[in-house]
Parts: sequence; C-alpha cells; structure tokens
Amino acid sequence: MNRVSVYFAILAVSLFSIGATQAQTLKKVRDRGALICGVTQGLPGFSSPDDKGNWTGFDVDFCRAMAAAIFNDATKVKFSPLSAKDRFTALQSGEIDVLARVTSWTLSRDTALGFNFAAVTYYDGQGFLIRKSLKVNSALELNGASICTQTGTTSELNISDYFRTHKIKYELVAFATADEVVKAYDTGRCDVFSTDVSQLYAERLKLTNPDEHTILPEIISKEPLSPVVRHGDDQWLDIARWTHFAMINAEELNISSKNIGDALKSERPDVMRLVGTEGTFGEQLGLTKEWAERIIRLVGNYGEIFERNLGASSRLNIARGINNLWTKGGIQYAPPIR
Repeated sequence: MNRVSVYFAILAVSLFSIGATQAQTLKKVRDRGALICGVTQGLPGFSSPDDKGNWTGFDVDFCRAMAAAIFNDATKVKFSPLSAKDRFTALQSGEIDVLARVTSWTLSRDTALGFNFAAVTYYDGQGFLIRKSLKVNSALELNGASICTQTGTTSELNISDYFRTHKIKYELVAFATADEVVKAYDTGRCDVFSTDVSQLYAERLKLTNPDEHTILPEIISKEPLSPVVRHGDDQWLDIARWTHFAMINAEELNISSKNIGDALKSERPDVMRLVGTEGTFGEQLGLTKEWAERIIRLVGNYGEIFERNLGASSRLNIARGINNLWTKGGIQYAPPIR
C-alpha cells in the first residue's frame, strides 16, 4: 500500500471515529426521555424555582426550547441547580447535557475547559449596586470601598482590572454562593455588590428594601452569556446553537406563539424554511422538519421570552437595549435558515 493509500485509509478511520462520537448526546437524551439542563440555584428572571419546584426564567426557556425541538414537549427537561464553582465540572462529567447558567463566553473557557459556546443569548456587562444613601454617582468615586462578589466567576478579575487601571484602592469580599453575597451586602458587610448588570437587577429584588439601592452607570466588562456544551459532539452543538437562532429568526419574521398557525400557511420562502413546510433543515440537525415550529409554538420567539422573563412584563423591567434585534438598533442577529 503506497503512502497516498495509507493516508486515505487513516482518514477514513478517523472520519468514522468522529462520526461515531457525534450524535451521542442526542441519542442519550432521547433514550432517557428528558434533557438535563444545568441552571442557577435561583436567579430571578433567568432560572428560579417556585415553592412547588416549577422553574421559570430566560435560561429555563432556552432549555425548554431545546426540549420542544427534540421531543415536541417543552416539559421534558430536568433542571439541575448548580453553583458557579460546580457548573463546569457538572458539564465535563456528563452530569448535565447543556449548561444554561448565565455563563460568560471567554477564550480560556472555550479552549482549556473542553467546551463549546453555542450562541450569545444575552449580551451583558459587569456593574455595581450601591446604597442610594451613600450618594455615590460613579464607580470612580469608590476609593476605599469594600466590594462583595462571588468566587468562581469572571467578576473578581474584572474588578481587579478596573480598579488597578484607575488606581483606586478597594477591599474584595468574596463568597462561594450568590445568596451569601446578597446576604453580606444586605447586612452591610460591604459597601458595593458587583456582578453582571442583569444579575444585579435580579438580586436587588431579594434585598430587604430594594428601592434603597441603585445601579451605577459604569459597565466595566463584556459578558456575552451563552449556553455551553462539551467538545466532541458537533450535532449537539448545532442543535443548541440553532435553537437560539430559530427564536431570533422567528422574531425577525414576526412569527410568535400567537400566530404560528398563520405562519404554517405562509408562502414566503423564508417563513416556509423556518416552520418546516419547505426544505429538510430539521433533518440536517437530526430532528424533524417541524423542529423550529415546535420551539415557537411551545415556548415562543426571542422577544416573547425576553419580555416575560426580563423585560417590561417582568419584575426586572430591563430594557432590551443591545439585546434588541439588529433591525431595531440592537446586536442580536442570526444566520439565515437556508
């Protein structure tokens, strides 16, 4: 056998091995009959359970959307509450199928940990929560302040970078869980609470007197939040990625859970490709042609999910801002289905 023949023989074996490893997660999830999704231990707006154990939130709805695409049943999800410290180990070990836990996409997490980030579902940035009574209007006025934050997150490094850059002295007070941070700040253990701004909106609701606290204007970091899957299963990455893209495309096309029936009758090519009345795009993902229609019908488009969990229809009342569609001044943008 000559060198060329050996090369192609090795390539064929490699491609077979790669193909064999792919689709493992989808098969495992289908055989189990439910998706296991890693979420926070309770962050209003993103993922939190009620007293009966029913989970709601922006990240929860992403997991439900994946379940809808796979099973045609958005309830076939088991939620695994994880701390910031334990979330990556749970994903690496296979304890969960996908991590949807306000996790920032960084180079080291993307490469060194053996993960793939599916898509930026929420563009965030780190900020500061402070008592109004301190009459501080800018983070640049925080010289000598004590700052509470959570370990195992990007927050500690961001704080260090910001205060070192501006030559401001500070005291860092770090805790293992978000609830410990909230309690420490609420009881006066520190002057400032720092984490992603979206989380500050959520955690402020847990304080004794939420209206006595304000978020400073400075955003000191980029925190692109994304669901995370393991390396080695491209099909599973595609399903997670295109779950988000389907919801963005649906909002762009003005297709929602309320008018999905009309969309199924549409003769517009882009609508037909999305809802599965034309093409074999769902089959290319290892799903069925109705995969996106299931997501929209059972969970909603991106705008619906944002509004009920984080926006004007929620307790957080966060403006869409840069998380609006690119056609409306934001940067949420999805590749086309074609």
